[in-house]
Amino acid sequence: MSIPIQQIAAAVDADRLWTRHMTMAKFGALPGDGVCRQAFTAEDISARRQLLAWAKQHGYAAAADAIGNLFVRRPGVDPALAPVLTGSHMDSQPRGGRFDGIYGVLAGLEALNALDTAAAETQRSIELVAWTNEEGGRYEPGSMGSMVFSGALELSECLALRDADGVLLEDALAAALASTPGIESRAFNFPIAAYLEAHIEQGPRLEAENLSIGAVTGIQGTRWFTITVRGDTGHAGTVPLAVRRDALQGAVAMVQALNELTTDVDDIVKFTVGRFDVEPNAPNSIADRVVFTVDLRHPDASILMRLGDAIPERCREAAPRCDLEIIETATNLPCEFDPAVVAAVEDVARELGLGCMRMPSGAFHDAQHINALCPTGMIFVPCRNGVSHSPAEYADPKSLAAGTKVLAAALYRLAS
Repeated sequence: MSIPIQQIAAAVDADRLWTRHMTMAKFGALPGDGVCRQAFTAEDISARRQLLAWAKQHGYAAAADAIGNLFVRRPGVDPALAPVLTGSHMDSQPRGGRFDGIYGVLAGLEALNALDTAAAETQRSIELVAWTNEEGGRYEPGSMGSMVFSGALELSECLALRDADGVLLEDALAAALASTPGIESRAFNFPIAAYLEAHIEQGPRLEAENLSIGAVTGIQGTRWFTITVRGDTGHAGTVPLAVRRDALQGAVAMVQALNELTTDVDDIVKFTVGRFDVEPNAPNSIADRVVFTVDLRHPDASILMRLGDAIPERCREAAPRCDLEIIETATNLPCEFDPAVVAAVEDVARELGLGCMRMPSGAFHDAQHINALCPTGMIFVPCRNGVSHSPAEYADPKSLAAGTKVLAAALYRLAS
């Protein structure tokens, strides 16, 4: 028997949701409300155990696949039907905040709890998923768990990756899987009826418009590059400028050339150099090796590909004396979400009396890869000043609860 979505929304426990956020924030806590909880670290493993402990309290079955994605299942009336999935990721940036990613996981868990409280039966099972290594801060590329699950990336391509300390992903993954013994093993790419991911906006639009909910229409495309520049080291006071092969000067010239390449008066192109490593990194030595990263984003696939394809030539032209190696570490083409899922989010928000707007996502999310498998959508909630990937990241309890109410009600409809 169908029940009103207002009854489901009323069953969301805002205090429990907030308390769980504060508990999770202790795993990898940094001064100033920051979090460092990178994939497969001890902090990440502790968070995984906590999630499974909460799931066990409510009688939900748990499982993991071979890349470490966690699944928590609330059974439906017909367990043979493909489930509806919801979730996000638990890992953070090295100096991240308390809400990015983990909100989607905890909102999903609270949605399952609210459905229980409201005694809401669904034909399909609903599964909460915590995707592995979405941020890519320790092992590139980001969204690794959802990429491997969806078939966009082979597990075998990931196992030989090493982090900055030389730790093999294969070993770190094995430790994470061993930390949660006794749960079921799941296959990749099992049938899914729909996927809905809740997330903080990571931008200022909802707050500026004084709206509670963003019904996300799609995600702009991303290309990541790691660029290695090699020259010759030497004494800063003796080597003539005319014969130097200065890797740092070469890298700086490359960054300037790429800034010019990606200049956009409409501010749609997003170009970022987020990491810059210099060797030998001494004040009186010429640099002989520089590694820097490029993050390029655009909602139009043709423009994204044109600009990304131009990067190697522009870099070589900018520093012809240096040797150059460019590796593209991730390519995520723009995607559009299923109109019916977007409409479901929008309709539920309005029925619950919550201000809502349709909007695209500038950041990539695991939903981008699951979109290839099933009807997919996202729910955004506002965050203060649009700040994310920072200890200053903040979403208030009321906003988190509002998004969770929409999530729970939308999942009920999708799974019924």
